[in-house]
Amino acid sequence: MRAAVLNDEHHFQVETVDDPSPAAGELLLAVRSCGICGSDLKAHSRMPAGAVLGHEFCGEVAGVGAGVEGWTEGQLAVSMPLAACGRCRWCLAGEVAHCERVDLIGVGGRAGAFAELVRVDPATTWVVPSELGELAALAEPLTVGLHTAALADIRPGDRVLVIGGGSVGAAVSIWCRRFGAGEVVVSDPVAHRRDDAAVFGATGVHDPADGAPPTGFDVVVECVGLPGMIQVAVDAAAVLGRVVVAGVCVQPDQIMPISAVLKELTVRFAVYYRRPEFELVASLLGTGEIDPAPFVSDRVGLDDVDDAFRRLLSTTDERKIVVVPGR
Repeated sequence: MRAAVLNDEHHFQVETVDDPSPAAGELLLAVRSCGICGSDLKAHSRMPAGAVLGHEFCGEVAGVGAGVEGWTEGQLAVSMPLAACGRCRWCLAGEVAHCERVDLIGVGGRAGAFAELVRVDPATTWVVPSELGELAALAEPLTVGLHTAALADIRPGDRVLVIGGGSVGAAVSIWCRRFGAGEVVVSDPVAHRRDDAAVFGATGVHDPADGAPPTGFDVVVECVGLPGMIQVAVDAAAVLGRVVVAGVCVQPDQIMPISAVLKELTVRFAVYYRRPEFELVASLLGTGEIDPAPFVSDRVGLDDVDDAFRRLLSTTDERKIVVVPGR
């Protein structure tokens, strides 16, 4: 098969590699599409040569491993990008992303979906209508937003500030509104993200160039992942407010703890999601209750993955670029 493989210079080059085969208890998907995530942009320069990234994907069943029942080749499916043991304390509690033996797909563990084929776990894979096509890959970032909003304990009438209007911030906005938030303000320096925010449920926007965000929010969700953003979130939160950090920051950061102490804030960090959350998103996409189309700004083939990364790292004009191996 063809795959976009990281080289020694941390660029992607398309290579022909051996086709993977589904082991017992596995499925093999022919990748229909795979989104480029903000975490990919931050992590690819730290990944070893030979890695195949890509964890926001959908695909058609192309192989069924021994012992797997109920699947038919050709079905369109979405999958959590991980394989869990199913037996440890975290799996038994439904926290499969924290499995003690988890095999993460496309983020440094098992080969990901910037390729024509990918191996997945049927226990965390769901059939979706074929009409969804390439857009089914948006199940993953939408589930990130759901998990983040759930950790924020959104309550009817809450005032919510979302710092960062990219794909995660947009997904968080959708779920905050669905959970009954009365106000959702998106803060982002990029004009087109502020312009698009209402499409994802925002009731207002803020430009950081105008100064610090307003204050007094019941919930503040940090979706940027740069040093200084947690302090911005703490400052914007109301007394007894809730702060959730979903941004992937890979640098040291400092905060002024007294700011959070005096307000008695609850501060949580969000990563991945739970199995029922992914299943819910797959269901809602299947029924058309959530429209993933506004997330996507462009589609590219495997040969253009490196250029797509360069564009996303150097410009703010794009939203999400989706890789379509068959393109």
